Amino acid sequence: QLARLNDYFKKDGREVVATREPRKQDGIIGDLIQKILHGKTAIPPVAFQYLFTADREMHHEELVIPALKEGKVVITDRCFWSAIPYGLLDRKFDIDEGSIDYMLAAQGILSMYHRFVVPDFTFYLDIPLDVAMARIDAEGGVGEIYEEKDKLGKVINGYRWLLKEFDKEFVVIEGAQSVDEVTGEMIRIMNHNELRG
Repeated sequence: QLARLNDYFKKDGREVVATREPRKQDGIIGDLIQKILHGKTAIPPVAFQYLFTADREMHHEELVIPALKEGKVVITDRCFWSAIPYGLLDRKFDIDEGSIDYMLAAQGILSMYHRFVVPDFTFYLDIPLDVAMARIDAEGGVGEIYEEKDKLGKVINGYRWLLKEFDKEFVVIEGAQSVDEVTGEMIRIMNHNELRG
């Protein structure tokens, strides 16, 4: 979807920066994150979340903010919101929507991100766990430490809690649709909101 939106904006005559978080091969932190994600290096899970924060801060300062100041469209695969479900998983919190501890933990994680730019649109592609696992298997690449059914189920629950608590920050898209349908829906939503000002 990132590549498709990139093409869409370029055809519309816009300058675009397409990126991702965490960065794969950008500097020491990005390289270390990839080694940990692929099980080649191990560190405590909470320390791992701080690495994500450091990478994200550098990403914003080096790429995102300068691009926005130049009037470019920035499209990123993931942003700081993903720190909540993954951060809670690494802190071994079970989903309990009424839990004060859960909310405090989420606020603690978000406190590391108070200076980041909030995207104009954050699309959440909602797909069932089994579909997510099938897509991961179909990719056939090197697996990541979070790509286990039990962990992914907890991450999905974390996102659902996040969508409920911060519902105005997200646009939920049915991710089990065809690739074309998902792209079309995102473009329609962005165009509709631009027209409304």
